[in-house]
Amino acid sequence: MNSNDPDIAFNKERWEELSASNIQYSVPALNLDPPSARKMIDPEGMLKHIENAEVLCLAASGGQQSAAFGILKAKVTVFDLSNNQLKKDEVAVNHYKYNVKTMQGDMQDLSIFTSQTFDVIWLAHSINFVPKVDKVLSEIARICRTGGKVRLNFTNPYVHGMWAEPSGNGFLLSQPYIDGAQIHYAEPYWTFTDQTGIKQRVEGPKEYRHSLSTIIKGLIQNGFEIDGMWEEVGTDPNPEVGSWEHFKKIAPPWLTIWVHKK
Repeated sequence: MNSNDPDIAFNKERWEELSASNIQYSVPALNLDPPSARKMIDPEGMLKHIENAEVLCLAASGGQQSAAFGILKAKVTVFDLSNNQLKKDEVAVNHYKYNVKTMQGDMQDLSIFTSQTFDVIWLAHSINFVPKVDKVLSEIARICRTGGKVRLNFTNPYVHGMWAEPSGNGFLLSQPYIDGAQIHYAEPYWTFTDQTGIKQRVEGPKEYRHSLSTIIKGLIQNGFEIDGMWEEVGTDPNPEVGSWEHFKKIAPPWLTIWVHKK
């Protein structure tokens, strides 16, 4: 990690606290079987062979995806900014009794890995916590084997942050559509209920908008071919006005892209 970058240091501090507060992304998945594990890491049905595959869970710690890949007998490495998150992967390892390698670092610097190392790179919803995607995508391309698969999940750039400003029966588009721009929230805290039922209020990390053209062009320019793209939409037919489910009925907040390296 570049310790001289105050934004990276800030986001690391935020994720250490969010993980210690047991946000949903930091609760190890300890009740998986092979079918549920495959559903967790490949709901789109894009992976054929997982057993013995070299898998990198990139910025995807917390004892969830690594547990799923481990159960499916992949060779798993987890690389993440947060030490607390990586400890959750170790909880899952101790529970299921498989081998996972955990490494702390910044996704913008993957120089610790040699080229052509991984068959699958599973990038959690995390690329929006860095201001630029160029270095991340070029490094992913370098360490991905020819024919290897990459799953990238990120915020829909057209509506990033819009959910924070409900207005009547809808939501306001108010922030400029600028690639790499920080998203500003009137309320900087994430509020959630942990697994014990306790309500938590923790300051969130800095987020940045990445335009769809920047991500897609970046993938193509780094030698990837797109296999498919998916949007997350709401399923509640009558959500409470102004709620998260209401927002998802209006606009898909998350996008997922699967690619393979040519």
